[in-house]
Amino acid sequence: MPVYLPPTPACFNPFEESLEQYTLPEKFTYLFNYTPHPLSLLAAQKLQEHLNIQEDWEHNFGLQEAQTGAIIGKMFGVLVVQTAAKEVGYLAAFSGKLAGSYNHARFVPPIFDSLTEGSFLNTGMQELTRINQQIRLLEEVQTVESREEIAWLQETRRSHSVALQGKLFDQYQFLNKAGEEKNLRTLFTHTNSNNPPAGAGECAAPKLLQYAFQHQLKPLAMAEFWWGLSPKSDYWKHGHYYPACQEKCAPILAHMLEDVVMDERPV
Repeated sequence: MPVYLPPTPACFNPFEESLEQYTLPEKFTYLFNYTPHPLSLLAAQKLQEHLNIQEDWEHNFGLQEAQTGAIIGKMFGVLVVQTAAKEVGYLAAFSGKLAGSYNHARFVPPIFDSLTEGSFLNTGMQELTRINQQIRLLEEVQTVESREEIAWLQETRRSHSVALQGKLFDQYQFLNKAGEEKNLRTLFTHTNSNNPPAGAGECAAPKLLQYAFQHQLKPLAMAEFWWGLSPKSDYWKHGHYYPACQEKCAPILAHMLEDVVMDERPV
């Protein structure tokens, strides 16, 4: 009986050249302190070549003098994977949004797309806007009744905001190798803040691992690099490689990489 092999996922990028000179890593990358594996460097080179020539979208990384708009450098990630048919290739991802969108060809999708038209998030934000407008109008009146209504609206706004944020956190469901799912609120329950920080779940690493586990791809190695100038800090340098962030990613990756054999943590 022939063995069933799942179809190759759309975001899988095969290496076109021979990989005979490369040795597949025996253990997965320790993401918080690593030297990129040669295959990760090859994948990053391929992605960077694509970034230099693609014309599907426009984003000002600050690398071209003629571009207008805010300069926003971006963290990109590559995950070297192996299919069930033993073909080796890579997945690509970016942190947050790129050119105003969470979805672009060649890149894995977000864990959750909050920009979907008509989503509960958009509806909820519209309600917050309506409450804020009411508060501003009442503040112009300055009566006892208006002050009481303002206090009530402020509490309503707070409750609505907390509930909306909680519902948003619940949409971010993360898989691990065993197929177990956990959401953001669960993963950050025992951290210092007890709540996920803004942007948690939107970094490149969780996106890459999520897609790999969803499509039965074996993670082999990963690397993340900064592309573009950074208006925030000299720490981020164009083309340099960086570890996964502790604040946003550590609890998520601890779950996603459970039972994945990794490189030893450097001393």
